[in-house]
Amino acid sequence: MSHTHHEHKANAKAAGLDAVKLAIVTVSDTRTPETDVNRAYLNEQIAAAGYTVTAYRLIKDEPAQVVDVLDELAATDAEIILFNGGTGISRRDTTFDALSARLEKTLPGFGEIFRMLSYAEIGGAAMLSRATAGVYRGKVIFSTPGSPAAVRLAWEKLIASEVSHLAWELVR
Repeated sequence: MSHTHHEHKANAKAAGLDAVKLAIVTVSDTRTPETDVNRAYLNEQIAAAGYTVTAYRLIKDEPAQVVDVLDELAATDAEIILFNGGTGISRRDTTFDALSARLEKTLPGFGEIFRMLSYAEIGGAAMLSRATAGVYRGKVIFSTPGSPAAVRLAWEKLIASEVSHLAWELVR
């Protein structure tokens, strides 16, 4: 049997993986649940796609908090965990370091394509992003910059169309 991309998506749908559960983690030292525009955007997009948000966390950009929430959410029924924030190079940006040290499998293409697409929008500053993705304890983890434009870019151009496919790949 040929394992094309379209067949994988069809298999995911046939296996009932079109009702995927996602968790959202915003990493920010300044946002509150009321001012978290990324959460609002992702909630709306995830619901519109027919998926479910099963958890939301707003944490400070502290490595221990990032690791704790990763472990907590990896023990839930969420199949995909979306982190936003903390991927830059400032002293306070530690999300990438905390997550990348724990990923069991990496998806380097996500960060590469994200930066390529981001370059088309913002130019050379795209190289400052340490967006990453991978698998941890049977969950797909995405980590994007915290700017609303970056979250939108990652969701619309990369993640949304692959959600069911990603969930299927984890269980096949």
